[in-house]
Amino acid sequence: MADRKFKLHDGQKGSALAVRVTPRASSNEIAEVLEDGTIKVRLATPPADDDANAALLVFLSEILGVPKSKLDIVAGGMGRDKLISVIDMDVETVHQRILAHLG
Repeated sequence: MADRKFKLHDGQKGSALAVRVTPRASSNEIAEVLEDGTIKVRLATPPADDDANAALLVFLSEILGVPKSKLDIVAGGMGRDKLISVIDMDVETVHQRILAHLG
């Protein structure tokens, strides 16, 4: 999956956010934006899939200022690389809110 490139893009109802999760960090944070546009997120949660995915959605909802119900993991639910759907928010707004929280 290393050759796969994810980028933010406008969808019909919102945006898509490519995320790479690093579990068991000292705290939850947006670590960096990788060269391919993927957002690297560190989570304090261990990598148990359901718990880590739930923690990721809660963290991103706080960062983006949207209810958790506006976020959905549409790809990569069992891996570190995930594609998150952000409903009712355009790419530029998502991008600005992510950059505002870089660790």
